Amino acid sequence: FGPSVVAVDGSLDRPGMRERVFADRTVRHRLEAILHPMIGRECERAAAAAAPGRPIVFDVPLLVESGHWRARVDRVLVVDAKEETQLRRVMARSGWTPEAVRAVIAQQATRRTRRAAADAVLFNDTSNLQELENEVESVWSQWHHRVAAMIEVKK
Repeated sequence: FGPSVVAVDGSLDRPGMRERVFADRTVRHRLEAILHPMIGRECERAAAAAAPGRPIVFDVPLLVESGHWRARVDRVLVVDAKEETQLRRVMARSGWTPEAVRAVIAQQATRRTRRAAADAVLFNDTSNLQELENEVESVWSQWHHRVAAMIEVKK
């Protein structure tokens, strides 16, 4: 990507790279072509190292956009929040402008598309972590029982 995305100290100029990636679809596809195979190999390595019969959780921000992930996993859990909530959280975490956050959101699959790809959806518009933990426990318990039943049937 050249010297234009290298900071004075030699590190990646993340804001500069983000600007290029979201301004030019070709640049974004080039970056994804580099990163996605590396990420895929790391996930395969982690899965191979996991204990047999134990669940493996992958946090895949672009699961729907990448296309190939859905076939590689048994279940998809989407954590969803209203766009206003996403905007507020990203601005607080990253210091981005509202316009920068909206530009990134516009490049991603819609909330409706992500929810349609999910086996379960957690709505995370709350700041109540206990409420969210309870929802996670509920989904986890349901999925755990399904997997246990499938393993029992195979015996």
